Amino acid sequence: MGASAEPSGSSRSDEEWERFLRESVAGVADAPREPSARAREVANRLHDAPGHPEGRRSHTPGRPRRRTRWYVIGLLASLVLLAAALVPGRITGLFGDDDSGSRPAAAETSRPDGAPPTVSDRQPTLDEPYRGSPAARWASGAAGITVPRAKAVGWMSAAEVERALARSRDFLVAANLDREVLRGERPEKAIALVNPHQKDVKALLRTAFRTPGVDSDPLLLFSRFQPSRTRLVGDDIRTRGRLTYREGERGALQVTADVTFVYPVTRADGGGDDEVIRTILRRELVLSWDDPGKVITEPGTFSIVSYKYDATNGGCGAPTGYLTPPFGTEQSTDAGTEVDPYDRSTPVGQGGRTAGAGCATATRS
Repeated sequence: MGASAEPSGSSRSDEEWERFLRESVAGVADAPREPSARAREVANRLHDAPGHPEGRRSHTPGRPRRRTRWYVIGLLASLVLLAAALVPGRITGLFGDDDSGSRPAAAETSRPDGAPPTVSDRQPTLDEPYRGSPAARWASGAAGITVPRAKAVGWMSAAEVERALARSRDFLVAANLDREVLRGERPEKAIALVNPHQKDVKALLRTAFRTPGVDSDPLLLFSRFQPSRTRLVGDDIRTRGRLTYREGERGALQVTADVTFVYPVTRADGGGDDEVIRTILRRELVLSWDDPGKVITEPGTFSIVSYKYDATNGGCGAPTGYLTPPFGTEQSTDAGTEVDPYDRSTPVGQGGRTAGAGCATATRS
């Protein structure tokens, strides 16, 4: 062994350790650094571990992604969409979106382009009076009547227009949703909103409830059922419609209401069965909130410019002053004009029913 060789496993010489300590204390930049005991322990443990960790720049190619399941999912989704296009009512019912548990329909703010889609052919029951009907997604009562934002019109400020719109809706509620009125009582709250100086309407109201006729039928303005014959099913009456407004004659605020009301009813005496019929009535009213400086009127009242309505499952023939849903064998077998009572895409037909007039056939109820 040579003189300069160091025995195997020996420590550093005293001179080298002295230089190491001196340079470390002096802060020499490239002085060797002795690892701490903790660092040596971690290094030894990692070295002895079964798998060495990969370096930061190392890369292990991953397995190719398996795309088969996504192709299957895409194919199934395409088939569902195709089936929905061909038979929308059945597919809708399959996912439970056709009855009262489905999401509510958005408020109506303009005339729709067409009738709502067919839901299902399921019949109404006492527990589910709107089953199988588009009205299952409609709002209840006054909430189904959309009122637009108010702006100043004619002689009225924006605040006055807002009050007039609210009272116009109040009239629709009092005339078509008030429980006592629906049971045949006189609609006093609704009448109180009508200009008492309007002679033609005053004459109508004077005779309509005593001697109903073609031109003096209370149904021209109010919804009523005969309590001895018909009973409403539940307290939930579905509605859909809107108010619009513009400037009318002599600077008046002219409000137009177009609203459909759906009344589920059954026999008042039970009749030995649980038959439920939906009477569907759509009204269009034009109301004029006149300038009291130009027209004789009373504060807080309007004049009725025009009124018309369409009703299905409401009875036929001579006016009686009541809606008369046809139960059981009362339903006509005559094939009349077919109408979709839920189609709000066209204007309301002429109101009133002439004596002996036939019934239109509702394509659904």
